[in-house]
Amino acid sequence: MPSLDARIAERAATLLPLGIEILAEAIRIPADFVDRPAEQGGDPLCGLSNHEFPRLDYLRRKILEVGAVRRPEDVGYDAFGNLVWSVEDPSDGLPAEQKKVVYIDGHTDTVRALRTQWREKVGGVDCYEGLVDPAAVNRDFLKKELGWMPPDAEWNHLVFGRGSADQLGGVVAAILATKILLDLEAQGSLRGVIVRSYATVCEEDNDGAGPMFLNREVFPAAPPEIVPDVVILTDGTGCSKRGALGIYRGQRGRMQIEVTVTGKSCHGSMPWEGLNPLEFGGAIVKEAAEKYERREGFRDDAFLGHGTRTASWARLDTPSDCAVPERFTFRFDRRLTLGETPEQALADVESLDAVAAARRAGLQVEVGVPVYRDPSWKGFVLDNPQVYLGWVTPEEHPAIQAAVAAYQGVVSPHVEGKVGEGGVLTKEPRVARWVFSTDGVGFPVPREAPVPGAAKKNWVVGEVYKHPAMFGFGPGIEQNTHKIGECLDARELQHCAAFLARYPSVFAGA
Repeated sequence: MPSLDARIAERAATLLPLGIEILAEAIRIPADFVDRPAEQGGDPLCGLSNHEFPRLDYLRRKILEVGAVRRPEDVGYDAFGNLVWSVEDPSDGLPAEQKKVVYIDGHTDTVRALRTQWREKVGGVDCYEGLVDPAAVNRDFLKKELGWMPPDAEWNHLVFGRGSADQLGGVVAAILATKILLDLEAQGSLRGVIVRSYATVCEEDNDGAGPMFLNREVFPAAPPEIVPDVVILTDGTGCSKRGALGIYRGQRGRMQIEVTVTGKSCHGSMPWEGLNPLEFGGAIVKEAAEKYERREGFRDDAFLGHGTRTASWARLDTPSDCAVPERFTFRFDRRLTLGETPEQALADVESLDAVAAARRAGLQVEVGVPVYRDPSWKGFVLDNPQVYLGWVTPEEHPAIQAAVAAYQGVVSPHVEGKVGEGGVLTKEPRVARWVFSTDGVGFPVPREAPVPGAAKKNWVVGEVYKHPAMFGFGPGIEQNTHKIGECLDARELQHCAAFLARYPSVFAGA
């Protein structure tokens, strides 16, 4: 009889057409809503953060239809709006509280599509409908715009559309994986494990919102069979230079720093009558940028890289374009590497000379962290400060070692690429880290936080925070995300599904 590795890899290959079908439809769904009037059920924000329900409803129905859960009651929504489904082997002889709990996490919201620009720049590709006219595709634009494209002869493997690489492919891979797990249950695929998959919401606007909800509302009173031993984050782990489907064991944190400069408005013809917040605020942005360029106040970490700060958003309150404005509000996107704290990052902005100069001139300057107050599609408001914590799972942790073993079992025998040859599938497992942010930032909690079910689950405990062992493994090239022409090589979808189906039993025996 073929090994479990071989059977899982075979099933993943067989199910790939189904995966492509589900992914293409998940990408397409907003097209039914974005141009329809609200009175006819339309929603111009469909598919974005807090507007995911049509896509979630489709995915829930598909999970049931394809047999990715044992019973209808094994899939549903939590109070925040995350789609949750679980699988386990009830006949493996182990009580639930003694099983390893594996979470598979992937967000279902996307960034704005810019549909007109897709049609104008890419040609025969629509951000929702995908490839509509192969002959009209501007291949030169795609090769220039995207971080990695396979050779022209392999473009038949590509699935185009907003969300293909970030990160609907990871959610679809989880659906295929849970179907495989149930299909191969008799061969031990689910022995000793509970697999809980989360298709989360609101990640693009509020990183880690779905896990934050779990930390606040679920984990403090959860039994062991609900609390994760390990979390697999299926955001894309491909690199345009190093290879696809890396095993990513960490990421920097990030925060939003909001600066509000309030001055005194007056007619633009007599600016001496006012206090111009735009000019004083511009000086703050300029000084902050110069200090970042010199790396003043920023730490570097050999694994995660250095902290960064960039001006990312602004709003000007002014009576007209011929007036001194009343107020200038802007934000810095601050990426936090190991050893950097939100408190120090705030203090660094507060202490800028340009901030002091504005205050001496009579303007009011407020520096703080904005709070995310938008309700989820279910109406749940987290009201969280926009601080998102970085994390690292040590390479020697059993969760990472199991990931390497699972990759070697179901991916390595079926691919030939070498690390460093571009965004190819590599035979050698590549353990690295993300540059961008993922749902993982929502899992760390203060070290002293009560999570009773985590006591024997080998969580990673640092000086200030603790979190379940986490790592990333997902289809999609990181440098292709959020770009016009975003696409996914479906071969990554196949091998990701195989990995997700093999990992639980490897981890349980690790």
